[in-house]
Amino acid sequence: MTKKLVLAEDRLFPVGEPARSLARALYQTVKDLPLISPHGHTDPAWYARNINFPDPARLFIVPDHYIFRMLYSQGVRLEDLGLTPRGEVGRVDPRKVWRIFAENYYLFRGTPTRIWIDHALHQVFGVEERLGPDTAEAIYDRVDESLAREEFKVRALYERFNIEVIATTDSPLDELASHRALVRDRWPGRVVPAFRPDPVVDPEFEGFSQAVERLGGMTGEDTGQWSGYLKALAQRRQDFKALGCTSTDHGHPTPATADLDPREGQNLLDKALSGRATAAEAELFRAQMLTEMVRMSLDDGLVVQIHPGSFRNHNPDLFRRFGRDMGADIPQRTEYVKALKPLLDKFGNRADLTVVLFTLDESAYSRELAPLAGHYPLLRLGPPWWFFDSPEGMLRYRRLVVETAGFYNTVGFNDDTRAFLTIPARHDMARRVDCAFLAGLVAEHRMEEDEAAETAADLAYHLPKRSYKL
Repeated sequence: MTKKLVLAEDRLFPVGEPARSLARALYQTVKDLPLISPHGHTDPAWYARNINFPDPARLFIVPDHYIFRMLYSQGVRLEDLGLTPRGEVGRVDPRKVWRIFAENYYLFRGTPTRIWIDHALHQVFGVEERLGPDTAEAIYDRVDESLAREEFKVRALYERFNIEVIATTDSPLDELASHRALVRDRWPGRVVPAFRPDPVVDPEFEGFSQAVERLGGMTGEDTGQWSGYLKALAQRRQDFKALGCTSTDHGHPTPATADLDPREGQNLLDKALSGRATAAEAELFRAQMLTEMVRMSLDDGLVVQIHPGSFRNHNPDLFRRFGRDMGADIPQRTEYVKALKPLLDKFGNRADLTVVLFTLDESAYSRELAPLAGHYPLLRLGPPWWFFDSPEGMLRYRRLVVETAGFYNTVGFNDDTRAFLTIPARHDMARRVDCAFLAGLVAEHRMEEDEAAETAADLAYHLPKRSYKL
């Protein structure tokens, strides 16, 4: 018998009273606020061309490493999910991919992915049956037919989702053609780039020396010289800023920073470009470049985001066959107090700059991150990220951070996704969890209800907008 897909009105709220009623009341004050998405990975070409998404498989499954890493862990081949190995021509049978997903949907019980997908199917496509082997074909047809319609073009969905602004994540080698087209088009939706310089600041990034050479060609600077290299990066940041960019983003293995003189910088650059840099020298180069990025923010005002702690491409066979972002990035222990000391010695007391710290190491929240952000004007804490953008992860974050850093040394929520249809679901989940946490404080008489309502609105809307200068 087909089972009904139900989105309970009180999902993610506390079980007991009065906290549940308080959470419900708080949620009503924030559920319809516009979505601010200051860090994400959607493709700007979608908005520039105002596309219809091609099919359910390439919409939900192929771009979402949350989905295919779970299926891969159970023995499903990535090729069978529509992912194409390097050097091969893809032949995706979207209906077959969807069927595999539906047959294995039970694997996502208890995960945030299940919450997001159920929300998108029900709220966006009006699906009322639970996804599974017996409903796979009917749900595929319903979603596929909807995607072809005018009201499911990406701009219409952007407006339907009540998105106020969304940032993409873009390489410094990107010509930004789609962003330029959006500016010319004068569409009222706001899609802005974010500057992700990893390919040209990480000597261990594949093709680093060629990327730095290309950066020089794009800017007319001699990127073999330390001064020219820095000027080229600053120029590209200005190009991004002219198109609405307000932030940079750095996916380094660690948050290490350094304060070297230009001669030392040149020596490291020479070794990096020649491929002679040791692992320690590559780490020192990245450390110096984080400091240089913050220094450049003195001039252009861009907010700096540091996303450290991921052992990227942990599965060498998948990396060799498919490349990056194949679900094999694994959290690792991350130290912040000593790592950030050189940067904080130079800039930590600046209140006119913002560095947003993220982590994949929850043990650092109360021990290091909250005390650092609770002291230095420069620092703010990003929301739970990647493996922890989940109901339990978000609650643990609030419990470990708020008592030391408060709510206002954090930056609210960002969805950090390329899965466009789940953006409203992710924001809805974050708002529900924050309202549940705030309701607990009110129920315990640690906060008044009017203060909780004001804080809920700040976390959902005002803090991300203000923190990212949006």
